[in-house]
Amino acid sequence: MKRFILFMTLLVAGTHAPGPRQHVDLVSIDGPIGPAYVYLMARSIKRAESDHANAVLVTIDTPGGLDASMRSIVKSIEDADLPVIAYVSPSGSRAASAGVFIVMSSDVAAMAPGTNIGAAHPVTIGQKLGKEMEKKVTNDAVAYIKGLAAQKGRNAEWAARSVRKSVSVPAEEALRMHVVDVIAPTIPALLEKIDGMKITKTSGVYTLHTKGAAVNRINMTLSERVLLTISDPNIAYLLMIVGMWGMFFELASPGAIFPGVIGALSLILAFVSFQTIPVNYGGILLILLSIVLFILEVKIVSHGMLAVGGIVSFVLGSLLLFDTSSSSFSVSWVLILTAAALTALFFIVALGLALKVRLQRPKTGREGLVGQNGVVKGVDGDRIKVFLDGAYWDALSDQKDIKVGDKIVIDDVNSDMVVKIRKKED
Repeated sequence: MKRFILFMTLLVAGTHAPGPRQHVDLVSIDGPIGPAYVYLMARSIKRAESDHANAVLVTIDTPGGLDASMRSIVKSIEDADLPVIAYVSPSGSRAASAGVFIVMSSDVAAMAPGTNIGAAHPVTIGQKLGKEMEKKVTNDAVAYIKGLAAQKGRNAEWAARSVRKSVSVPAEEALRMHVVDVIAPTIPALLEKIDGMKITKTSGVYTLHTKGAAVNRINMTLSERVLLTISDPNIAYLLMIVGMWGMFFELASPGAIFPGVIGALSLILAFVSFQTIPVNYGGILLILLSIVLFILEVKIVSHGMLAVGGIVSFVLGSLLLFDTSSSSFSVSWVLILTAAALTALFFIVALGLALKVRLQRPKTGREGLVGQNGVVKGVDGDRIKVFLDGAYWDALSDQKDIKVGDKIVIDDVNSDMVVKIRKKED
């Protein structure tokens, strides 16, 4: 009988969710939400599951980000086999736009005093939507966030208004309206407040044992940091500009090698970045057109018309490259104007120097001899010898009074390399 009771006790214990764990893994989302944070969250949750963490704690301070990245993070949270805690922290932080969805999908939603949450209206990047399509996108976002909020027992109506009306509330009001579950000034205070909370996941019911738990921070890997860096539209834009200039100098001066290597590497990184953040391909094509026009200006005499077209194409492409209505993923106007001004200045200077060279009198060859001064060294009938540019030359002249010692000017050079001269007037 005792063995039977022991067997049943072990069987029942085995059907319950895992017992207390000894630590919490900490991840930080600090900035616009993009692919780098998708990889970080997925990796961190898998690591927390494998090392038997009590929960994953995600500190959030974000203005928003990409819809696709946000949905991937939400999916990782929902599929996690352990509780995920979202904590808008430290004081002064915010969970806006895509950040609201992540907070709503988390098993525990917490905020620090002096933080705010809201303004989740979707913003498109790289494209302009008509009214009907914008309405569809908004309705889809409303349905999505209401489902997340209702699933976690939070204020679904407020969540809908945060999308439709872009409403935003501070931490205290968010707690009062059941938007979040708890307010805590620090991570230790938060872990103490949520200790004993029961969390229902698809894998079972978990009881949080977080009071006094150790906090293990999970940092980004090198590849994730590189992806995060180049996912910044300003960095992507600079990489494209550096790549453009590098390829231009390599094509203008073949064999320089270094500009070509730097240009090719920068362009590859720029295009990798364009795969992670939506761009307007019309803007890319305009910038590529400007590169072609700049190169043609070097090869073809257009008196600056190709360069002007290249500058106009460059500026328009820069303005259209990203949708500047989104503060999370837009290029700084200062950077665009500076790059355009430097490009214009460079080509104005370069074209000025090229025009100066073209207007200069040739210094070598037959054309270079015309206008040169010399001295008559010998006269034998129609045959004249002149000393010119360190050498003796045969000469002809229509003037019959030329004599030895006269200073002369070269008017022409015939196919037999005989110079035609005239006396130089005093």
